[in-house]
Amino acid sequence: MRRRGEVVVTGLGLLTPAGSDPASIWKTLTKGQSLARKDPALEGLPVDIACSVPDFDPSAEFGPRLANRLDRFAHLGLAAARRAVADAKLDVSQGPPQRIGVVLGVGSNSLRTYTREFVLLDQGRPGAVSPLALPRSIPSMIAGQIAIDVGARGPNFTVSSACASGTTALGVARDILRGGACDVVLAGGAEAGSRMTSACFTQMRALSTRTGQPQLACRPFDCERDGFVLGEGAAVLVLERLAHARKRGARPRAVLRGYGASADAYHPVAPDPGGAGAEQAVRQALDDAGCKPGDIGHVSAHGTSTRLGDAAEALVLLKVFNGIPPAVTAGKSIIGHALGAAGAIEAALTVVALERQEVPPTANLTRQEPGRELDIVTGRPRQATFELAISTSFGFGGQNAVLVLGVA
Repeated sequence: MRRRGEVVVTGLGLLTPAGSDPASIWKTLTKGQSLARKDPALEGLPVDIACSVPDFDPSAEFGPRLANRLDRFAHLGLAAARRAVADAKLDVSQGPPQRIGVVLGVGSNSLRTYTREFVLLDQGRPGAVSPLALPRSIPSMIAGQIAIDVGARGPNFTVSSACASGTTALGVARDILRGGACDVVLAGGAEAGSRMTSACFTQMRALSTRTGQPQLACRPFDCERDGFVLGEGAAVLVLERLAHARKRGARPRAVLRGYGASADAYHPVAPDPGGAGAEQAVRQALDDAGCKPGDIGHVSAHGTSTRLGDAAEALVLLKVFNGIPPAVTAGKSIIGHALGAAGAIEAALTVVALERQEVPPTANLTRQEPGRELDIVTGRPRQATFELAISTSFGFGGQNAVLVLGVA
């Protein structure tokens, strides 16, 4: 069913711990094995494991000057944007640049390169602080840099809703397109943690402490879960009004059918144990898409492997789907938690799942909580036939965002 103002996905760009193109990423995901490893950058910290993007050289990608001017989250985001534009075969010079927008989700200020600057300040040497310290690290830099790089002069900003940021960015971008302000929006998320990120989450007891068995650490929905594994990455999706995509002969990869967002209004970092806010967001997304729970054939779950978060999400899915949820996968079990980028990465992978009619497996699941069992795919990918899928994201502050994606 075609609906008014339909928005389609015409390009995907990704950089993840599983690779930097959809085909290779999918091949790695289907193995169902975690990529968590000891991370030399985290050496000496209580939790020193992570999932990192391999074999990415920003100097080779952008040249030394631009690479030095940007922090890693922007390196990843800009590289993903370039790949998305290429995948969409989008020639910005052929369309009004003011009709092309950029909306990126970033969970927090980048902390990668701040350490040196704060040390200099504490030493009483403010004149030695780099003039790049601020523009290199502020979240808005990635949206601005993508616009500079591709020549997009439309609405340009970042959104921050913690670990729901990438999903929120896609939903907001969809609404900009539906409202008629743009023909195309590059949307997604980018994030790269740091030693400080790991230290902070460790102090909050949010990270898995299975440092001696990193590949077994992230266990979404498993009874033995004890926290998430820090990841990094970026995903940018080219979103277009369907009429515009048709006019330029672009091939839609998927349809962004629905978006729902809500707040738990419950606690700064803990989810509502009853999942009321998350359930509201899921139901809003379904309603916005004009579909019923029974129409959904696959769920890409937030599934961080935290005790409270997974318990609440399982309860929500059981409620929404009347005790019989469709096939569920939790990608963070394999590629870690990319924080503000996670929702965008998972949305992009949901597009691939729709294209391939296949649900990738979840790693490290041996036993679910009694009474909260979901149909979680494990071991090997599952072939399926489904028209619609949902991707869920929930963040600190009780911020929830959910997308409904469909076959093009």
